[in-house]
Parts: sequence; C-alpha cells; structure tokens
Amino acid sequence: MSQDAVTPEQTCRELIQALADDALDVQACYQCGRCSAGCPVSPFFDLLPMQVVRLAAYGLEDELLGCQTIWLCAACETCTTRCPNGIDIAALMDRLRQRALASGVKPAERKVAAFHRSFLRSVRRWGRTYEVGMLAAYKTRSGDLFSDLGLGWKMFRRGKLHLLPRGIKGKRTVKALFKRDRARQEKEGEGEE
Repeated sequence: MSQDAVTPEQTCRELIQALADDALDVQACYQCGRCSAGCPVSPFFDLLPMQVVRLAAYGLEDELLGCQTIWLCAACETCTTRCPNGIDIAALMDRLRQRALASGVKPAERKVAAFHRSFLRSVRRWGRTYEVGMLAAYKTRSGDLFSDLGLGWKMFRRGKLHLLPRGIKGKRTVKALFKRDRARQEKEGEGEE
C-alpha cells in the first residue's frame, strides 16, 4: 500500500456508493487491526484486511481490484466477527471479487477466479454445488486437468462424489436471488460474474 496522499481524482465515488448501497459501512473503520490480527490467511495477502477496508473507504478501486487479497480470502468471516464496528469484511471481499470480474479486471489469482466462477455457475444452475460438474468446469477453466485425478477417484469410490446432481427444495428461490443480483449489476452498469 502506497504512502502517497490520496487525491480526489483517484477516488471512485461509484465504488463508495455501491458499498454503501450494500450496507457495507467501510467509513466506520477506525483501523484497530483486529480483522488483520485474526485472519488465518493474512500472511499470504499483499494487503491486510484493514488495508482493504481503508482503501475501500478512500474509493481506490484500481488498487483493490488488482490485489491478490480479494482472491485469496477464505471467506471464513473471522475478520467480520472480530470487527468492533460490525463491518462485514468478508462480504466486502466478495463484493470486490464480483466487481473485478464484472469490470473485466484480470484476476490476480487466475485459478481462484476460475473456481469462483465455476462455483457460482453450479449454484445458479442446480441451487447447490454439483461437485462433479463444478470441478469439471473448474478444471477446464484453470487448465489443471489431471492434478487431482487420484483424489477424485478415491472420493467417487467412497460415495462422496455423485455423477448426477441432486435436487434441492427451494431451487427457484436460489435462481431468483441470482436473477435479482443480475438486475442489480445491470442497474449499476456492471457485467455478469
């Protein structure tokens, strides 16, 4: 994170407004550091969670969408739980990932982005993850076709992977959530995940 002063020209007011519309009050952060101290994967980040929140408060979209942190976040919600001001930092990370994909920003972690897309498409189509289909899509997108083949075979033999997707109750509700999100993205001028 740069030590340079932030100028108004660098600020993305649309990002700040979109976060406020999503009830992500990043302005409430007083940089106590509890989120960063509790994060189990922060040693692998290029920006600490508290730095991501600060950059979001400043509206520095380019720095945020180009960082590795938003892709490496495990979404474990430790940061959110530890925040004394109730900022949903895990949701902020997810919102930034979605914004990066919609903006066409090349993900800092290509394989994580491929998994992210595959997971969401599986949930959108089936209402839950259909593991075999999701993994096939991920492996194709990432180009990593055979690295887990032995593990996949063991899981299949033990009945952990099913060739056909299983139905769920509430599939229409899940589809409606994705439809509502797509409408919101179109309203904000963003593309699809």
